[in-house]
Amino acid sequence: MTLEPGWTWEECIKPIAGTDSCQLRHVGLAHAGAMAIAHEDGTEQEIRAGQAYVIEPGHTAWVVGDEPFVGFEFEAPTAEEFAKS
Repeated sequence: MTLEPGWTWEECIKPIAGTDSCQLRHVGLAHAGAMAIAHEDGTEQEIRAGQAYVIEPGHTAWVVGDEPFVGFEFEAPTAEEFAKS
């Protein structure tokens, strides 16, 4: 997936999903850029190029900086599921 600078879950997905946070699990590898994740339990993490990640349901996310975030997801929803999350 490629997420452009300025992308946020709150603005781009939440209106479609109709939930307060993403309810899907993501497992992948960051190839470029950075993305920040805020979990419902209050913890936050930042994923950068070269890092593997597991993001559990109950989170929001946004692209950090001026570079697109590119991630390869191995356990991921389809585009339709992602948009509905």
